[in-house]
Amino acid sequence: MSGSKKKSPYASITSARSEKADKRLANRRDRRINTNKLRSRGDDENLVDRKSTSNVWTFDKDGKRRFDPSIEPKPLRK
Repeated sequence: MSGSKKKSPYASITSARSEKADKRLANRRDRRINTNKLRSRGDDENLVDRKSTSNVWTFDKDGKRRFDPSIEPKPLRK
């Protein structure tokens, strides 16, 4: 079996492996707010989404960058 390689030449900017924990906290916050809205008023038209309650700029990862695989082949290895 040969070594596997990434298909897309993108890498994260910071040292954080993923934003999974940040996304979990943001979704929990949204579910809590929406549950309280539904219990208190039963108003399902004014529910909130994650983009309105959380700021992606405060997440651990600062985004991704594209790199040239011909110059930097090492990040393509898994």
